[in-house]
Amino acid sequence: MPHVSVTIAGRQYRMACDEGQEEHLIRLARDIDDRITQLRGAFGEIGDQRLVVMAAITIADELASARGRIRALESDIESQRDARASAMARIEASEEEVARTIDAVAERIERLVAELAPKERGTVGMG
Repeated sequence: MPHVSVTIAGRQYRMACDEGQEEHLIRLARDIDDRITQLRGAFGEIGDQRLVVMAAITIADELASARGRIRALESDIESQRDARASAMARIEASEEEVARTIDAVAERIERLVAELAPKERGTVGMG
């Protein structure tokens, strides 16, 4: 299992991670360190532990917001799927109705052709 060294709030930590996740872990550590640096700039030296806790709460808040947006998007997707299914059902019903209408018109044309065909033969033969 690979190990990486990361620096957070001026302290170095040696951490294990899955193979291929080294750069990802380093980026996460940089993000946390950047947040702590920003908080230190905004609030001054209020203690490393408080800054770390504030950074963790900030990250947790962002995560909660992201989860809420994900739930809303999932709900929207589900609504869109339902609307699509309903639209598809209406399209299928319309297609069936059009097919029935075409069949009815074709039958009527066939009947008219059948009715006219004997009369035309008879008219042609008399001339």
